[in-house]
Parts: sequence; C-alpha cells; structure tokens
Amino acid sequence: MKRKGLVKKVLFYAAVSIAAVLGIAFTLVYVYQDQIIALFVTEANKHIKTKVEVEKISLSLLDKFPQVAVSLDKVNIVEAVPGSDASLAKLSKLYFTFSIWDVVRGKYNVNELYLEDGAIYVRVLQDGSVNYEIIKTDTTATANNDFAFDLKEINLQNVAILYNDLKLGQSYEADAHQLKAALAITPQFITIEANGDATINTIKISSGEYFKAKRVTLATRLQLERQKKTITLEPSVIEVEKAAYEVAGTINYAGTTALNLTLKGKNTSIQSMLSLLPQHITKEFNQYRSDGEVYFNGTIKGEVSPEKSPAIAFNFGCRNATFYHPDVKQRIEKLNFEGSFTNGAKQNSSTSALTLKNLKGSLNNRPFYGNVSYSNFKNPTIAFDLRGMVDVAYVLGLLQLEQVKSGSGLADVKIAFSGNFNEFKARPGNNTVNTSGDITLHNVNLHLADLPLPVNGMYGNFMFKRNDVAVSDFRGKLGASDFVLNGLFNNVMAWLLLDKQRLMVDADFSSNYLNFDQLLREDLNTPASARKSESGYRLEVSPDIAFNLSASVKKMQFRRFRGENIKGEVTLRNQVITTPNISFSAIGGNFAVRGSMDARQRNHIKLSTATRLNNMSVDSLFYVFENFNQDFILDRNLKGSLTANIISDVYLDSQLNPKTDLLEAEIEATIRNGQLLNFAPMQKMSAFVKRSELSNMRFSELHNNFYIQQRTIYIPEMDIRTNLSPLPSVSISGMHTFDQDMDYKIKMPLFQRKRPDKDSVFGVVAEDTDASNGMLFLTLKGKENNFKLAYDDDRVRAKIKDDLKKEGQEIKQILKGNKPVKKEKTVELEEGEYFDFN
Repeated sequence: MKRKGLVKKVLFYAAVSIAAVLGIAFTLVYVYQDQIIALFVTEANKHIKTKVEVEKISLSLLDKFPQVAVSLDKVNIVEAVPGSDASLAKLSKLYFTFSIWDVVRGKYNVNELYLEDGAIYVRVLQDGSVNYEIIKTDTTATANNDFAFDLKEINLQNVAILYNDLKLGQSYEADAHQLKAALAITPQFITIEANGDATINTIKISSGEYFKAKRVTLATRLQLERQKKTITLEPSVIEVEKAAYEVAGTINYAGTTALNLTLKGKNTSIQSMLSLLPQHITKEFNQYRSDGEVYFNGTIKGEVSPEKSPAIAFNFGCRNATFYHPDVKQRIEKLNFEGSFTNGAKQNSSTSALTLKNLKGSLNNRPFYGNVSYSNFKNPTIAFDLRGMVDVAYVLGLLQLEQVKSGSGLADVKIAFSGNFNEFKARPGNNTVNTSGDITLHNVNLHLADLPLPVNGMYGNFMFKRNDVAVSDFRGKLGASDFVLNGLFNNVMAWLLLDKQRLMVDADFSSNYLNFDQLLREDLNTPASARKSESGYRLEVSPDIAFNLSASVKKMQFRRFRGENIKGEVTLRNQVITTPNISFSAIGGNFAVRGSMDARQRNHIKLSTATRLNNMSVDSLFYVFENFNQDFILDRNLKGSLTANIISDVYLDSQLNPKTDLLEAEIEATIRNGQLLNFAPMQKMSAFVKRSELSNMRFSELHNNFYIQQRTIYIPEMDIRTNLSPLPSVSISGMHTFDQDMDYKIKMPLFQRKRPDKDSVFGVVAEDTDASNGMLFLTLKGKENNFKLAYDDDRVRAKIKDDLKKEGQEIKQILKGNKPVKKEKTVELEEGEYFDFN
C-alpha cells in the first residue's frame, strides 16, 4: 500500500512539474513574442536581399511542438532578378523553429525550416544568371549573438517545385509530398541528405519529355564543396515504378557544368525503363508490363551547355522475360535481347542510336527472332529484320490495335527493312528504302474496324522487293464474295507508311462469285461514324489506289441482276474507272460494255457507257431492272428477244441514287418474236378486236431508236405488224416522262381486207395497198393509271390537207389519161371526241 501511494505521489508531482514547465514556456513565449519576432525580422533582413511579403508573423509553441516556431502566413518571396516582381516562392505557411530553452536563455538558434502548401519557382535566365540568390551573406555568421540561423533540416510538405532553365532549354516540374533534407553546413562544405516522396510531373529536355507523372521515392546524400563548386553525389537511390535506380558521381559547376555520373537499375522492368524515355516514343507501350530479369546501366559524362551535351551511353536488356498487356491473356514469353543507346560522337540527336540485338522470344509457343536499330533521331534511319511463324490472333490480342477488332490464322514472316524515313517521305521511291523477304498467309481472318464486312480465308504469298510487293495466289473471301489476285503491287511501303501516296496494282483478278449487294451496302463497307443510312448503298473510290486488272468472274449479283462469265480489262486512274471490253451473259443473252465511271466528285458519279445487248429476254430484263421504276408496262406485259445498242451518260450520288434529270441515252433497239400481254391501252381497242385477241398481241419484229433526255423518253414513229386480223399493223410515236406523263400518237387501219399470210404464227397480215383501207388517228395522253384515248384532230387535218393535194395531182393525171391511184380513207369524228371502249 505504501508503494502504491509513493507511485501516485511521483506521478502527481511529475504532472505538476510538466504543467508548470509548459505554463512557464507559454508565459515566456507570450511575454517575449514581440521581442523574438522583432529579432527574427531584423536578422532576416540582414541576410535576405530581395523583397518578402508576409500577411502575418506570429510565434507558436503548438504548431511544431516541442519546438518554438516563428510562423509566417501567406508568404511571397520575390525572385532575385533586378526589376522583376515575379515570385521565387509562394507559400501558405513558412516556419522557422528553435528550442524552448533558447527562450529561457535568450539566445535563439534557428535550426529547422518548414515550407508548406505552395510553390517554388526556380529560373536560370538566358545569360546564365539565376533568380534564387537571395542570401546576402553566409547564414552561419551573424553580428547579433542573440539570434542566429543555423539550418540543419529543411522540410517540404505539399510544395510544387518548378525549375526552368532558359539557357539550356530544360524544365522540371515536381510535387514534394513529404520531403525532408538534413543539412550540415560548414564554411567549406554543405552536406545534404534527402529522403521522402514526390511526384515528378515532367522533365523536359529539348523536345523530349521524361518521367511524366511518375511517383518517386528519394534516398540521396550529396556534398557541395563551396570553393571548388563541385557536387559529389554518393550512391543514391531513386525508386520509380517499383524499380530502383542507383545514381552516383560528380557535378562541377565552377564554369560550364560538367557531369560524370553512373546509373544502374535494380529490380527494373520494361515499363520502368520506358518511363525514363520521352513520352512521344513510349506512349504506345506504356500500358504493357514485364516479368523476369531486366537489366539497365549507363553513364553520363561531359559538358552541359547550350552548345554541348554530355556523352550518354546506356546498356539494357532482358533474360527469359515475359512481356504482356494487363488486359489480355496473350504474352511474349522467353524474351531475350541486348539493347543499347548512345547519343554518339557529337552528343546530339543526329548521332544518337538505339539498337536491339539478338531479339528472340515465343508467341503462343511459336519462336521468333529479330534485330532492330533506330539511328539519327533527327533524321531517322530504321532497320529491322524479323522471322517466325506468327499466330495472328495472338499478336492482335497482344498489340490491342484499334484498327483491327479480331483475327485468326497464321503468317509465316521472313522480312527485312531498312531506310531513312525523311528521305523516304521526300522521295518515296524504290531507291530510298530496302525491303526484302516474304510473308505467307495461312487461313488468315480479319475483322477490321473500318470495314464491317469480314475478310476470311486468306492465303497467299507476298514477296517484298524494295518498295514493291509481288503477290502470288492471294485469295480469300470478303463477305460472301471471293477473290484471287496474282500480280505486282507497286509503291506498297509508301502507301502503308505515308499520307497521300498511291498504290498501283497490275494484276489478274478472278472470282467465282461477287455479291455487290454486300460489297456496296453502306452498313457493310462503311464505319458506323461515317454512315448516312443503314439500308442504302455507298460507293466511294479512293484517290490513293490505281490498278490495271484483267478480270474473270464466273458469277455476280446486284439486287435482281445476275451475271455470268464476266471477262474484261478494267483500269483505275485518279478515281476514274475505264474498260475497253467487258462482256458477260445475263437475262438469257449477252452483254458487251465499254466506257468509264468518273468518281472524282463523291456525290456526282458519272457513268459513260456504250453497251451492246444481244438476244435478251425482254420480260426478264424488265423484272431484273424492277420495271425501270414505272408501272405502265410491266415485265408480265411484254415478251420477246431484245437486241440493242445503247449509248448513255448516267449520273449517281455516292449512295447510288440516280440523278435522272441529268440522264441522257440513245437506244437502238430491235425486239423479235414479241408479245404484248394484257396491256391496258390495247384493251381499249375492244370495239375493233376481240378482247381475247387483244390480250396476246404478237409481232414478228419491232425496230426503233429511242432517246432519253431531261427525264423524258422520246419515241420516233414506228410500225408494228401484229397477228390481229382487224389490226394487222399499228404505228406509234410519242414521249413518256419519268413522272409517268404520256403523250403517244397512234395510227391504225379502221377497215381492212384480209388475206392469209404465209407466216402462220402472226395470222393475217394487212396489205398496205388495199383500196378499202381506212386509217384511224388517235392520241393517248395522261398518267399511267389515268389515261385517255382521243381523236387526233391535228393529224386528221394534216391528212385531209395531204389527201386534197394528192387528189389534185390525181385529177391532173386523169386529164393526162393516166390510171388513178387507190387512196387511203380516213375516219371523220367530232373534234376532241374520246374513245371510251369497254
């Protein structure tokens, strides 16, 4: 019990003592705060030669307890550049601390500095002067023995550090999250030991950007020799991306800065090494990861100035490593290579070189081998060779290309390439690049982002020679269509690698089946972002492709059209397709076409053709071409065999919609063994001929020239000899617009003496010179579904006038004793009278 009481007493008196001490301390701080602050300001003004703006200065025992702190709120330190008002530092809080016992003794020794929540702006100007020389004299010497600056530690918390060297064209940006630097200052040396966490936002050197947005951990020790102006960096470690880099060496800044540094990687990976390189070089690979042994070491030696750069040499590589994308299962395994980088004899981009030697690895248990070099970064020359059997799906999964959604199959690759990129860009010819080797495809399938129609079953060999590729038996399927190509592809590398380069193809093309319904459908040949509709067609001819093709196609299809045995020569130049001789079989007969398609204006495609049709089935022709967008005479109304010569200019937009107002055509047509079946205008003639006969009017041959212009079909007068005994011949002429307005003139015999004709198929044929022959003149006007037959006043008047003239001539002949000629009778009807026959 006595012991318990003793412990309680000890604790009580200890607490009372601490409270007393704290009370005394707070009292002293409160009593002497104005004196301490005044001493601080006086001493600071002796050492700082630039303007410092402070919103508030106070003394605190709690902020940095157990140290007493001189607290400066909202501090702005102006940079040490004559005439400049720019800031060297802007901080929310700045603390200078000293011991509580200094207050008791009246002697103040400031040994710690805290910078919090702000930014420091360090600059090196074009003339080499700096903006951070704000101290007038050595901080270890002071005329006032009551107050002294003897900094041994600097702490940064949430402070952005921005360094900009205008002379060297370099800039550095970092955020110090929690960084502590211990200082040991003597008249000869300043020793700094720094530890902490920071984020390097960027390091910009010339056009390169390094360490972008990298979290780093620092553990460094350096010694600055004041007189010699030399910094000795003891082995220090910077951790980046879970890798550590050891840095050691010297930096001399007595005159021009000279570096002698060594770097060595520990626990490095491919991605951590990539993080050291410029962003524009590594951005395509930043998401990739690696496992396995990766090594890295190098040196930086020489002068650093606007005119000179130090010599940089690095060696790196990997042994039995794995390289992969974190979002996919595919990996490059058993990866080995030896790499090096140097900035060369002149220590600049023009002599820089990057090489990867003895590259080998495994893709899906298939080995590959290669070498890569990239020299002269200012005017790059690239060389590589690669060989191996490549699994297409595996490689696409690894590379994650946006242009290719998926793929499969194998590609046997044996290829080498070398060339200067800028020379190649300036003169993309065979002398600027050297490509050799070949690639053989084995059942390769691709689904491309810009081509919804899949490309399947590709086989073939591609042999590379400089800028060209010889193609042997390249075959495959594009949707339902198949193709086989053999020939030469010129300017391939330029077309693949550069903009606005033309690929020239000189080849034989063959196919068993081409489905233009698929090939021209907009939703199957156009990316979704560029489509105008989901159900229409789209035709665009690239200005970057030219070809000479000798084509042979067994079957083709477009809508209702079916063609067979298509053969001919096709040429493409400057978005104009021409052919001198395409022939094919279709609709029971033969086609022969020559002409051109001009697609230079995307929405104004011009088709100029001369076509020969031979023995076409007329009803099938009307069916295939969907009755030519009219319903006056349909495929079920007309039969026969058509032979025609057609010269036409047809205009389309990019979705294959015809511009009918611009259509022009001249058609010389002959229909043999024709039949007119259940044709509505003929049914109107039932007053003269039985309906049963009118329902199937036959004619042996019809020949005429037709003209199309300004949406109108013009039909010159033509005679049709029929099998109808009351109407052995009919004469028709007129015009028919695309809006289905009709204006026809019809002439037919009213009375007829008949005689049997030797042609039994066409029954009774009229004798042209029968004396009892009378003619009926009619007009047919109106719409296809609303037309009328009427008496043709104008033609009757013209006929009467002509007959009177002939009669006068006959009278003269009679008076001369000549025998009169039989004349044609006309039927006289009331003017404007319509025929409404049932």
